[in-house]
This record gives sequence, C-alpha cells and structure tokens, in this order.
Amino acid sequence: MLIVLLLAAVAIGIAILRGAFGTGAEHRASSIIDTMQGGGEALHAGFRRAHARGLCVSGRFIGSGDAAALSSAPLFQGESPVLGRLSVGGGSPAAPEATAGVRSMALAITQADGQQWRMAMNTPPMLAVGTPEAFHEQLRAMAPDPATGKPDPARIAAFFEAHPESAAFRAWQAGYQASDSWANTRYHSANAFVLVDAHGQRQPVRWAMVPETPFAPLGDGPHTDDALSREFQQRVADGPLRWTLQLQLAEPGDPVDDGSRPWPETRRTVDAGTVELTHARAQQGGDCNGLNFDPLVLPEGIEPSADPVLHARRAAYAESLRRRARETLQEGAP
Repeated sequence: MLIVLLLAAVAIGIAILRGAFGTGAEHRASSIIDTMQGGGEALHAGFRRAHARGLCVSGRFIGSGDAAALSSAPLFQGESPVLGRLSVGGGSPAAPEATAGVRSMALAITQADGQQWRMAMNTPPMLAVGTPEAFHEQLRAMAPDPATGKPDPARIAAFFEAHPESAAFRAWQAGYQASDSWANTRYHSANAFVLVDAHGQRQPVRWAMVPETPFAPLGDGPHTDDALSREFQQRVADGPLRWTLQLQLAEPGDPVDDGSRPWPETRRTVDAGTVELTHARAQQGGDCNGLNFDPLVLPEGIEPSADPVLHARRAAYAESLRRRARETLQEGAP
C-alpha cells in the first residue's frame, strides 16, 4: 500500500530530481536506471533496480548521548523505532546472497516528533568514483556482455585504469573478505553528512555500523541462494542483534564532498548509539518493501554535505520507486 501512496509524490518531484545527475540526458536518473535494469524494459518488474534481493528487519535505535553535543537531533539521546532492510548488490531478486560482492543495510529511524533519519549503507567504506557521471560510466563498464551474460574483466580494468581516483576503493576490494552473515558485517555511509548542534556549529561526519557479532568468514559452500536470509532469521530468533553507530569526525582540509576519498583512520570517532534488530521477515509483503531509503530524508540537526553523488542518489532512488510503483499498479489492474 505504501508504494501506491507514494507514487503521486514521486511523480511530482521526479522532473526536478532527474537533473541531479547532470544537465545531459545521458546522465539523468532515468538513464542511470535504464543502465541498472539492463535496458528500457525492466528484467524484474516490481523490484528495486539496485539491491533487489533483501530482507525486512525492525528494532530500535538507542542513543548513547555521546553525540548530543554535536547534533540537536533528539534521537541521539533517546530510544527510537527502526524499520530497515538488509540486502545484497545487484538487480536480480533471485541472485545468490552469500557470494554477492556488496552487502547493504538501509534504516529508517523515527524520532518521537515524527522526523526520520533514513540511511543507506554498503560494505565498501568509500566510493570508487566521486561524480554521478563517472558512476554511470562505472555501471556501464560492469554491465554484462550480451555475448556471455557476464561482465567483461577487460572493460572493467580499462575503466579503473582511466579513473585513478578509484585506487582506495580497489585496495579495499582486494583485501575484502566476506563474513558468513549479515549480522557480523560492517556497513558504511561512504558519503559525508553534517551534524549541526543547538548553536549552529557544524561538524562533517561519515559513519560505520560496527557489528557486535564476531566476524566469521564465509565458507566455501555450497550456499543456498537465500543463505543469508535463512541464517539471519534463525539468528535473530535467538535474540537481538546489535551494531554500534560509530561517527568519524572530519578535520579541516578533509575532503567532505567526494566519497571516493577516505579520511585518515586517525580521525576521532564517537559511538553515537546502538542499532538493535529484533525481528526479520521476507521483503515481499514486509513493511520495508515500499519504503524509499532516500539518504536525504534527515531530521533537524543532520544535514547533507554537498557531495554530488549523495544528491544524485535521491534522484535515482525516486526514479526506481516510480517505476516499481507503476509496475505494481499495472500488475494489480483488472
């Protein structure tokens, strides 16, 4: 139902939002989503164009109070309900979960006054490139070759060679080892945001969700296609699963508006609170399925940075939702 109710609002805003990907039609949100879905027609109608396979989760956020001096947002000092989604990268809702190259956590934290903080985090702590145009080029380079149905390694290598700013991402990717669960995976904001305190003081931050569950490597398998969903549902049935929201504070001179450039690991961190997940259910029919985890839905006290990729994400998420809503309505039509 939520996906239908949101259709009108998305339709009103989509003309403005499309422009966030640049002035050229080649890099508008509609073109980006076409690339994500493999062409003008959706291969998997009704599903998200990215991170199509996932699991709905819910629980609460418990603010530690340690970030209250940095932001006026009440959630940093109290307890707030959480609705979220755990997912894997890719546009197929049937893709194997365990071996996916990217895992994601999306959350909507709702304050007592109704304001929400929506966040969409991935396993990489940084982006490969820093502009929407370069991101679109990356998507094209990674698209499956029609002759083989698989990405062309030579084409991907050529893209990264043409984009030296991807060095940090490639170094992370080379050393990444997948865990055996969503529960012991670390997730990152990549883009920067700005905390604003009661006096108007501003502090740029990035953050990570640091799992309480100890790391265990993913075994060789074989793994069922829904291995992560099955494992997480069994695990959360035994008790709450927790992550610490760890803020990394920028210092003067740190690149705030480019997600491909990580900050030094020596930067101060603040443990702002705990995400505690207590329930999980399939996304089809789940409360999270129609929710757009737009990272620019923010409560007072948290603001976006000027990172162009961050602002372009809103346009892409809205375009994906618009298409899903239309497809869902068509499917349900008499």
